[in-house]
Amino acid sequence: MLLFLSIFLVGWFLILATSTLLFAARPGSQPGALPTPLPRVSILIAARNEEAAIARCLTAIRQLDYPAHLLEVLLGDDASTDATSAVAAQTMHGFAGSFRILPIQATLGLARGKANVLAHLTRTATTDFFFITDADIAVPRTWVQGLLAHTAPGIGTVTGLTLVDGPRLFDKLQGLDWLMSLGLVQVVSDQGRPVTAMGNNMLITREAYQATGGYENLPFSVTEDYELFRATIRLGFGYRIIFRPEVLAASLPMHTFGNLLHQRRRWMRGAESLPRWLRIGLLYHAGFYPALLLLVWVAGPAVAGWVLVIKMTLQGALAYFSFRRAGRRAPLWLMPLFELYSFTLTFAITIFRLLPISFDWKGRRYT
Repeated sequence: MLLFLSIFLVGWFLILATSTLLFAARPGSQPGALPTPLPRVSILIAARNEEAAIARCLTAIRQLDYPAHLLEVLLGDDASTDATSAVAAQTMHGFAGSFRILPIQATLGLARGKANVLAHLTRTATTDFFFITDADIAVPRTWVQGLLAHTAPGIGTVTGLTLVDGPRLFDKLQGLDWLMSLGLVQVVSDQGRPVTAMGNNMLITREAYQATGGYENLPFSVTEDYELFRATIRLGFGYRIIFRPEVLAASLPMHTFGNLLHQRRRWMRGAESLPRWLRIGLLYHAGFYPALLLLVWVAGPAVAGWVLVIKMTLQGALAYFSFRRAGRRAPLWLMPLFELYSFTLTFAITIFRLLPISFDWKGRRYT
């Protein structure tokens, strides 16, 4: 048993150390020249009961450095029962660009939820570049040109960088978890292996979107962004995953641990459709804490403690490089608390996944 655990943990550490070195050594996709003349672009936002967040999202869009007359902002109100539309209209009053609120009532084809809203918005959009974000996201001023600078013939999607941001300790732990995870995604993407795209910070060309048939013709998924991304890859379109400060958007955190569990359960649904090699890799990564508990039993708490120190050191290095590339300072002082957070979340989401219960997202139930 001790030999098996040693092999498992050494392999785990080698993968993490190698990934950190690769991330630190490779700069990733570099921006090119912007299209000339600057094109009109469409910003698409799906919103459902977002009266508390939508003003923050739209205020950030009003502050974009991109010429306002070249912006078409379309907000799809997905049967909200609060004042989402009224707050949005008030926030965008006097906007120099184009702004419309579309009440979403009909269902298009196979699309449901957010995918259905985006299906409607893409049909309304009048430009060749669809910039997709969420109502709980605040994009940076340089967002539009930051993503446009990575477009090229044959490129279907360009995905930006998102950091969970908030003042509470729980918020900061989510941000640390999220940015380190994106660092690992970047490593795999830089190897030419498409992993995923984030629908809260993504550009997709009209050409690539229409080639897929649109959301109304794609299989329904609660991770609709990954389903769309995978469809563009199958059709031969290229992609860019960007880990740069000019495309760093700030996401509101989950306010409670229960909300976080429901979010992660939704993401796990998407992970279940990832390529087999990647699913195996995720399971291997998640096996650290069970292996650590076995190590306590087999070799004692002192040995397990040193193994945990090695893990924190390696993850601290990954956090340092991830935050530095994003133009932020890594909260390395959180690493000990992050272990408790990760341990609790790993076991809670495993139990949540195994139990035959549904999960809630945006007021809708999924199984």
